[in-house]
Amino acid sequence: MTGLCLIVVAAACGERGQPPSAPTAAPSASTERPAAGDHELTLTHNGVERAYLLHAPPGYDPGRPSALVIALHFYPGTGSAMRELAGLDARADKDNVLVAYPDGVGGGFNALVCCGSQDDVGFLTALTGHLVQTWHADPNQVFLTGISNGGDMSFRAAVESTGTYAAIGVVSGGYSGKLTTTDSYVPKSPVSVITFIGGQDRYASTFQTGMQTWQQRLSCRPSPKASGVPGVTHTVASCADGSEVSVYTLPEMGHSWPGATAGQLAASSAGLSATDLMWEFFATHPRKA
Repeated sequence: MTGLCLIVVAAACGERGQPPSAPTAAPSASTERPAAGDHELTLTHNGVERAYLLHAPPGYDPGRPSALVIALHFYPGTGSAMRELAGLDARADKDNVLVAYPDGVGGGFNALVCCGSQDDVGFLTALTGHLVQTWHADPNQVFLTGISNGGDMSFRAAVESTGTYAAIGVVSGGYSGKLTTTDSYVPKSPVSVITFIGGQDRYASTFQTGMQTWQQRLSCRPSPKASGVPGVTHTVASCADGSEVSVYTLPEMGHSWPGATAGQLAASSAGLSATDLMWEFFATHPRKA
């Protein structure tokens, strides 16, 4: 998975607002110097200064395109909390991938059912564009991931930011809320999805229904696959637009990140690693033309 470009976005919350206006953004006042290491950065979008962490692996070369993952936190949360929970940096170091961890305003993202009124779709699109231009992220390998509110936000961004993301990885998050009641509310270009749903999560039925709706609207054909873990079900669906949907259901897990060993939503005994499976999924699902 050399050079995989991933963007991870996380979302979960209350009713979503209206579709965002056209984004306007500017980089932080200080001059960014792309280099390996951990960076605390800001990007101004629609007059609001937004903070994010950026991890550039030891092998990062600003002269060569890198895959990008943008990871979105739960509500209430921060980019640093998401970094601790997801454990993406170790995989990024191995495969030479950039990982960004943005902060939501007020602890959350304006996703499908919550939180706030910021134009987070526009912000994430602007952040992606900035990282492509300044840090040479590969525009064909930009991925979003998120948990809870961050997972919801990933679905919203996948639908509303056409052609930006190759795939999304959603953990304990869903495609639900007022906007999703419209049949046309689906991506206009292929976006593959891998998602993890806990059977003990109080939102499990909502998440399952949302994935059924997503697959029906995109004319996907799901079929069962071996999960490799007793009790865990796995389906993979090929969709008419060329995208793919992979759904893991863990009957004993709650509202958590399977395989995580740190952070308040960690589920270390889940029997599989969402981080590893998501990473492998992203590596084989670059953006389709």
